[in-house]
Amino acid sequence: MDRGSLRGSKRIVVKVGTSSITYPTGRINIGKMERLVREVSDLHNSGRSVILTTSGAVGAGVGKLGRMPESLPQKQAMAAVGQGILMQMYEKFFSEYSQSVAQLLLTRDCFSNPERYHNSRNALFALMEYGVIPIVNENDTVAVEELKFGDNDRLSAMVACNADADLLIILSDIAGLYDADPRRNPNARLIREVSVITPEIEAYSTTRGSSMSSGGMATKLG
Repeated sequence: MDRGSLRGSKRIVVKVGTSSITYPTGRINIGKMERLVREVSDLHNSGRSVILTTSGAVGAGVGKLGRMPESLPQKQAMAAVGQGILMQMYEKFFSEYSQSVAQLLLTRDCFSNPERYHNSRNALFALMEYGVIPIVNENDTVAVEELKFGDNDRLSAMVACNADADLLIILSDIAGLYDADPRRNPNARLIREVSVITPEIEAYSTTRGSSMSSGGMATKLG
């Protein structure tokens, strides 16, 4: 898609990962979150519908409780604590820009079950009709697979399809897809555009994300 097409997008899904809105300690990076909210609010004010798909519940829980999870149940507990903190921060920042937001916690069966698929779709469209910015996250306390495989990247793609979005933007703390890990190889080359996902391209995406994220480049290409 060229830049002209990007400017013409009327319904946009924006996905932000844990490392993009938290410090390595897990605590919320207030400056980064505020900038994200400002940009999303500006998109919304321009007449576009925007859906924000966000990670960060586990990270926020770690920051609150002051310890790293060592098991899946502990990650789920961290998510239960952190989700409320995450939404409280989003509510605070978006209200400063006179935006209304709503929380949607989804699981994979919301897309595989036809009735739940249509229910979630209807909810999204009703919220956008009211001028509300939906904030979507996987229900980490029950969605075991998301905590293992980083499904919020895939979730954002599913949400984009469900909402008939024109554009999906996946934000990251890295500039893009490289032919090697730029954190380890200073000569890594940035691949600015991928038209077709080939086995060679897939081989470039084997690295994982930060210590508190569960995606990485692989799920962004998948």
